[in-house]
Amino acid sequence: MSQALVLNMTYEPLCVVGTKRAITLVIDNKAETLHHTGQVFRSQHLVMPEPSVIRLAYYIKVPYQRKISLSRRAIFLRDGGKCQYCGAPAENIDHVYPKSRGGPHAWENVVASCKRCNSKKEDRLPEEVGLKLKHLPFRPKEKIWILARASVIRGEWTQYLGVKPATLAAAGRIDVSENAGPSNIINLKSIATQDDSGQDQHGSIELALTSSK
Repeated sequence: MSQALVLNMTYEPLCVVGTKRAITLVIDNKAETLHHTGQVFRSQHLVMPEPSVIRLAYYIKVPYQRKISLSRRAIFLRDGGKCQYCGAPAENIDHVYPKSRGGPHAWENVVASCKRCNSKKEDRLPEEVGLKLKHLPFRPKEKIWILARASVIRGEWTQYLGVKPATLAAAGRIDVSENAGPSNIINLKSIATQDDSGQDQHGSIELALTSSK
């Protein structure tokens, strides 16, 4: 099942939710659909396009900064799927200052790397093997958390997330296919018993999305 990007009333990206949650928000008039996937859900009394991007009809105040978990997926997104030593497609992650020498597993010490550079460097410092970082690693902003949460990033999301489609394509994280059109019909009842696999991890947002308005 697809996922939908949820925007605040101010168009600020908040989280990614499953299709079931997105449809419920739209049906309950808690959100409007800004973009759809081209799929159509049909029931006895309702025909509804599958949401891709929805905008809430009310404002959610995010009381604190969300913590971004360091993961291979998030590192690849931050680095655009490119090796930070040579620019080739990344296959691994590398600790710039090796863990065997006390280097931390932290955003500022982990980069995406290709298999060749990773094997060449092993447990040594980049300068010891003639490698040089193209960009210094850094802790990303909150939008990476949203990107890492999604199973696939749809092309229409990029305008709200502030990232370039080419960057996501390089990381293998974007669906650039055109909307398939209304001929793709899915029975609306088929999602009624499915789990919402796209629940967000931010408690205040989840509470706001599920509370009555």
